[in-house]
Amino acid sequence: MSKPGKARYKLSAVKASYAEAVGGELVEVETDDGKTYTFPHPLFTADALAKEIDAADGDEHRARILLGEQWDDFVKSGGDANGLVLVYVAARSEMQETLNKHRPTKR
Repeated sequence: MSKPGKARYKLSAVKASYAEAVGGELVEVETDDGKTYTFPHPLFTADALAKEIDAADGDEHRARILLGEQWDDFVKSGGDANGLVLVYVAARSEMQETLNKHRPTKR
């Protein structure tokens, strides 16, 4: 039992609260032909993947890491590395704004 006045957070509730605040654990990207591709939202990206993205050399390398097996289909659908990286940057920027305003659910 927690002491009165102590904050207690339930991990699953906090994660769900942030996922809702940022629009989900995945970022969706729609190409002009209507196909949708996804990558992990920057807030929910695993540490190893985040390090790999940060260490990538150029937009194409970053984009390939973000989409993984979806990359070739994304390019066939008219997607390009620079556009995808811009979406990633936009998601990170929106995330920072959201984190500054959001108060997580405790339970």
